[in-house]
Formats: sequence, structure tokens, C-alpha cells
Amino acid sequence: MTGSPDSPQPAGTLVLAGTPIGDTSDAPPRLAQELAAADVVAAEDTRRLKRLTQALGVHVNGRVVSYFEGNEAARTPELVEALTAGSRVLLVTDAGMPSVSDPGYRLVAAAVEQDIRVTAVPGPSAVLTALALSGLPVDRFCFEGFLPRKAGERLSRLKDVADERRTLVYFEAPHRLDDTLVAMVEAFGASRRAAVCRELTKTYEEVKRGSLKELAEWAADGVRGEITVVVEGAPEKSGEDVTPAELVRRVQVREEAGERRKEAIAAVAADAGLPKRNVFDAVVAAKNASRDTP
Repeated sequence: MTGSPDSPQPAGTLVLAGTPIGDTSDAPPRLAQELAAADVVAAEDTRRLKRLTQALGVHVNGRVVSYFEGNEAARTPELVEALTAGSRVLLVTDAGMPSVSDPGYRLVAAAVEQDIRVTAVPGPSAVLTALALSGLPVDRFCFEGFLPRKAGERLSRLKDVADERRTLVYFEAPHRLDDTLVAMVEAFGASRRAAVCRELTKTYEEVKRGSLKELAEWAADGVRGEITVVVEGAPEKSGEDVTPAELVRRVQVREEAGERRKEAIAAVAADAGLPKRNVFDAVVAAKNASRDTP
């Protein structure tokens, strides 16, 4: 039996589509199908969408609208209205999955609130690609997105996760990479392992691995391209019974690696599960003892 003219229109579907992070041949086959079938395509950059569809050899039959950080709040109600009217709305961002440091969360939340179906076309992710290539533990990780631009706020954010045991993943702009790595040295310690992943899946893809100190020195002259930084999680606090002499030795090792004494003491204390004051007192006592030695 067909519905009466007064029957409510079934709600549409919101489709979040992953797009290539570099190499367009990484696009999943379903992306082309959804681009052709969508009633509305909301794109972070309509010009980049045009280049993508040309590369995929697909024609967009639906209406194309821009959906980026500047108009996300204003355009969301319009897209929700289209969804409630039964439209299939496809959301694509410049690269990777929508909502992951890209527009999308606001629209998803609004669609869920209206009980509208939300699905996805899985695609490439810079977060997972960098994590897999980093050589660092992948069993547990957390994505921290972009750090604040202001130096003080950036350092504060990093210190907040200095004791995080999971591997950390960040996005960063190339012109801020050197400052960010220097801040990471101060917050995490010079010897913490990390990887800088540049231009993933593109012609000049590069993964630079090493300690934060080594990577900060490497980036000092400038680095180009799309950047993802993966940082080793904090070592487990052992709570072991470490002698004062061993604490002093560990501080000296970190200082010789380039850490300032204050940061070295903090890192050794964290590793040993001790108050910083205990390590500081051991260092001062050793220094005084060396002065008193004839």
C-alpha cells in the first residue's frame, strides 16, 4: 500500500566520506559512487572537490555547497533541513575523514539529535598512516589534533599530557614545527622518541625518526609539507627503590643529551615515581660532596 500524500517524508542520510590525503588513487571506489548519487555535496573547498572529481572521472549530479570552518555554524541548519526532507547529503573535507580536525562534528551532532541516519565511506587517515609508519607503539594511542599557536598555551597543553602513557599523535603546520618540537623537548624531555611524518602518500613522503632533541635540530632550518607528529608515550613509573647516586647518574645522562637540569630532574623523578624534590636534593648533595673532596 502506498502512503497518502500527507504521510511524513522519510529522513535522508548523512554520509561522511574519507578523501585521499595525497595520492588520489587511494580513494575508495564507493567515494565515486556516493559523489554521483548524493543530492547535496557539502565540501570544505569546492575547488579541491572539483579537482578530485576530475581525477576520479565522476560527475556530481547534486547540489554542491561549501562547508568550512567559517560557515559551518550557519550552514548546518540548512543541511539538516535538507536531510529531514529526505536528501542524501555527502560531506567531504580537503583530505582524510570529516570531523577529524576538520569540519563535520557540528553537522553529525545535529543530525543525531534529529534521529537522522549517519554513515561513512571509510578512507585514508593521516593519523593512522603516521602512527603505523612511526615505529612507535600502536596498541594504545590518543590523537591531540593541532596545538595552540601561542607559545605559552602550547607548552601548557604539552605539559598536561607529559605523563600520558599512550602514544600521542599531533597535526602541525610546517612553519610552526620547529617551535613545537622545541616545546616538546621542554615538556617531554630531550630523549623521548618521536617521528615526524611529512607529505604522507605524496611524491616527497618522508618519515624522520629520532629523539625529540634530534628532530628539533633537524627541523630548525625549516620543513615543508603536510606534517603529522607521533610521540612516544611516557615511560611507566616504576616506583623502584633507586639510590641517590643512581638518580644523580640519570640526571647527568639527560643533561649530556642536551636537557636542562630542571627538566632532567623532573623527567628522572617521573621515571622513578618520586617527588622532584628527592631528585633535586640528591643532585645538590652530590654537587656539595664533590666540592668537599680534596
